[in-house]
Amino acid sequence: MANVSHGRGDITTHPDVSEMRARYARVVGGRDVALVDGPVFLLGLYCAASPWILHYTTSQPPLVVHNLIMGIALGLLALGFTAAPARMYGLSWAMCALGVWMVVSPWIVGSRPDAGVVANNVVIGALAVILGLMCAATAAKSAPRA
Repeated sequence: MANVSHGRGDITTHPDVSEMRARYARVVGGRDVALVDGPVFLLGLYCAASPWILHYTTSQPPLVVHNLIMGIALGLLALGFTAAPARMYGLSWAMCALGVWMVVSPWIVGSRPDAGVVANNVVIGALAVILGLMCAATAAKSAPRA
């Protein structure tokens, strides 16, 4: 009878070890930036829905459309981080720019915003900047060295 049991050996003896390692590197590589895709998507969802959550649809109509568009943009960035994380490294700085714009937008887009609208946009903007910096730091850390 043949001995078909395999001892607990090293994987280096496997005939497809190089292909398995390359596949593992492909699957795992680039996913570090995708760790922020969930929070960015939730932030975009909240940004898009915040005019109706905080009830400033009648007092600040330009900010309603603005926050809806910005929320959709943040959500699309999050979907991009999920779908193609290696290609999205460069757009992490765009998320920082969107966050800075969210902080200043109540005074530029809106007309005499109240404290609740300002606080809402400042918090959304600050979180977008923080998540963008986390993504940029992760991208810089894992970028190939020349």
